[in-house]
Amino acid sequence: MEQFFNGLSAVLWSTPVIYTCLAVGLLFSILTRFMQVRHFGEMIRLMFHGKSSAAGVSSFQALSIALSGRVGTGNIAGVGTAIGLGGPGAVFWMWAIAFIGAATAYVESALGQVYKVKQDGLYRGGPAYYIEKGIGWKWFALIFALAALLSMSLLMPGVQSNSIAVGMNNAFGIPTWVTGIVVVVLLAVIVFGGVRSIAKVAEIVVPFMAIAYMLMAAVIIVMNFDKIPDVFGLIFRSAFASDAAFGGLIGSAIAWGVKRGIYSNEAGQGTGPHAAAAAEVSHPAKQGLVQAFSVYIDTLLVCSATAFMILFTGMYNVADGNGGFIVEFLPGVEEGAGYTQAAIESVIPGLGAGFVAIALFFFAFTTIMAYYYIAETNLAYLFRGKKLFWPGIVLKVVLLGATYYGAVKTAALAWTLGDIGLGLMVWLNVIAILLLAKPALKVLKDYERQKKEGLDPVFDPEALGIRNAEIWHEINPIQPVSTTGKPDIQK
Repeated sequence: MEQFFNGLSAVLWSTPVIYTCLAVGLLFSILTRFMQVRHFGEMIRLMFHGKSSAAGVSSFQALSIALSGRVGTGNIAGVGTAIGLGGPGAVFWMWAIAFIGAATAYVESALGQVYKVKQDGLYRGGPAYYIEKGIGWKWFALIFALAALLSMSLLMPGVQSNSIAVGMNNAFGIPTWVTGIVVVVLLAVIVFGGVRSIAKVAEIVVPFMAIAYMLMAAVIIVMNFDKIPDVFGLIFRSAFASDAAFGGLIGSAIAWGVKRGIYSNEAGQGTGPHAAAAAEVSHPAKQGLVQAFSVYIDTLLVCSATAFMILFTGMYNVADGNGGFIVEFLPGVEEGAGYTQAAIESVIPGLGAGFVAIALFFFAFTTIMAYYYIAETNLAYLFRGKKLFWPGIVLKVVLLGATYYGAVKTAALAWTLGDIGLGLMVWLNVIAILLLAKPALKVLKDYERQKKEGLDPVFDPEALGIRNAEIWHEINPIQPVSTTGKPDIQK
């Protein structure tokens, strides 16, 4: 069975798929005229605008939910794995996929807003919704919803809980089964509280954990300040095959950098639009821009913090792909979170294992919370018009069971299942957003036009020729006649 899973993961993450993800991000960057650069300041400004409502959460809460999904074990263990299997050059390709992936994140999140609905009094949206309403392929929307439900509830939680359990065992000697039970109990309290409970926990925990983690990285960089030119030089030389030791790993550097970069920042995966759709905003581009910035926070800040801790201290191994090592600075240490633990330990003895274990707990725990929200949204799509009580109970039990199972199983199997879940969603969502690029670009152009006119942009889908976006008539009601004699949108 494990061999089957490994084979499926290899197909889903074959070389053509990896380069397709890069190409799609580059295409959207060009089509949006590199909005990730032009609107950088606007992204930051919009993060703190908007308030929650009875139907939706605030922009910052939606950002926090998305970040809780993005900032997870991939930011610690995933970066270590990328360096261990792809060399230091993998870090550059993680940066590259984050930079161009910000445009992808804008497109999918803006679409999540455009085609969202109000269901059981709450905003719901995501790829299943924009596939059905935007493309008109209900069968394809059903496939995505089922794939997302399978991935978020069954395949991917185990990666996060496994990292928590292994970290706690390494740092404090706590048996994995004990950690599994504690995580499941805490998670149950939150997921039974619903989306507002998830949003409230996320907006407090996510900023706190990210800031604390980056401060630790800053301490290590300052203590190794003289190594800055060498480390950056090593990253760039390794990324472009000009380093004597790691030059032969350029293929692995790109593959592992892109794979772990997407796993971490989730641009194109289709997870971000679920949280984006829940935000109460007057124009879809607003939350699209906010969600684009979340990719920067995840990869350029948090993932880079991990990479710098590892590379500045030299606490890593790099496999040669043939069962040996190009460099082996940590004999016997498997690629992953162990590199980060050793890095911190080398600078502040006695702190490394415990700090990383606690960071992994917060990072991975909030990610599982986000997985539940995404799974619940797709369950709501599948059971529209029906009560979600019993299906919701089954979903909670399955997710909690998968979380515990992952905590007590091997890391290799957990990561393989996680890669399968991620691959399924990426394949389906990338097809959808390519087909729906036109309305996403119209939305951005409309937002930019209104901003130039000095307005606080509001969205009128009919004026842009966008159909099946009925919810916006309720969000931004159009009055029959204004003082100019023309239809007027009122906030």
